[in-house]
Amino acid sequence: MSLSVRIFVCGILLFASLAGFMATDLVLPAVPELPEILNGTATETQYILAAFIGGHALGLLLFGAITWRFRRPHILIVATVGFGLSSFMATQVTAIWPLVILRVFQGVFAAGSTVIAPGIMRQLFSEKGATRALGIFSSLEALAPAMGPIIGYWLLDIGGWTLSFYILTVIGAAVAAVVFFVGKWIPRSKSEGNRGSYLSLLKSKVYLRYSLSQALCVGGLIVLVFSAPAIFVRAWGGSMTHFIIMQCAGVVCFIIASNSTSYFVDRFGAEKVIWLGTFISMIAALLILLYALSGGQEPLVVAALFAPLNLALGIRGPPGFLRAIIAGGGQDDRASSLLVLALFAAVAGGTAILAPFVEHGMVETALAVFLMELGAVGLLVWLPGLPDKLAS
Repeated sequence: MSLSVRIFVCGILLFASLAGFMATDLVLPAVPELPEILNGTATETQYILAAFIGGHALGLLLFGAITWRFRRPHILIVATVGFGLSSFMATQVTAIWPLVILRVFQGVFAAGSTVIAPGIMRQLFSEKGATRALGIFSSLEALAPAMGPIIGYWLLDIGGWTLSFYILTVIGAAVAAVVFFVGKWIPRSKSEGNRGSYLSLLKSKVYLRYSLSQALCVGGLIVLVFSAPAIFVRAWGGSMTHFIIMQCAGVVCFIIASNSTSYFVDRFGAEKVIWLGTFISMIAALLILLYALSGGQEPLVVAALFAPLNLALGIRGPPGFLRAIIAGGGQDDRASSLLVLALFAAVAGGTAILAPFVEHGMVETALAVFLMELGAVGLLVWLPGLPDKLAS
């Protein structure tokens, strides 16, 4: 397969994945206003975010379990069509709880591309090439948290909260149409025709080391992102501008780090890079917690402390994810789905648990984020890893 075809396949996967990312980031600016629009409470609107993540977790389990039976293009078409339909149905609701239910289905279908994308990139490139590809892929995906709220705020202003869901409907339909015509270029799964099992992955201490530490490291950052709008606006009297500044600063740091990580992996080895990124994440989370405990209520200070958290994720993210897939022993799609399942389950649980506290300030959220980052470090210490020199 030529390089141009491989890049095109990665582009398809990127757009499919971006649909899932934008399903949250486009909606975030509307969250503070939805209690009045849909006659609900601030706590109930937080469940709109948690429902998508919880649904995504269910979808990861479902799609990861069926990749051995169905071809990847077929899975991607079904997933993107379902995503588009659930997005359209969301535009018709007039109350919060029907929207929460539809967000579950939206999350389920968004999981299709999440499951198959990392395994495809591993098949298309060597380990070094896949690390670089995942870094570029992740950095482009990271634009969603930065640009998504800005675009979402603009869409909210010109067309109300439903306009974002109409945009997601169009994206889902467009990706499905492209995959229908060029799906033959997407490589078959290594596990196609081989049942495998999630249980075998759960028994692997090496796999659990990489997957769970990745889930906790990334999950802590996302929990902070999901809680920040309500904290900044409702608890601290700030504005969504503060949140957008925080996101932009974080994304810039993430893009720089994720596009540099392949160089550091080649020079120092994947294990040292993963360790470095995880340790920086823990320190950054600790600083945010200390600021919250001191009584600070300045969103821009949190934005400054949020930047190194993103820098750390950019450093450890691509090699950490790739090592988890390699540790799956050929079950690429299942390894990917189980990792992201753990991530989204942690985020959904964390967001739901913190929902009653977001209007009171940052302390509870900062404590939860620090404990997640500390847990990621603990897993690296406790469980065995892969050797640094791996076959391509």
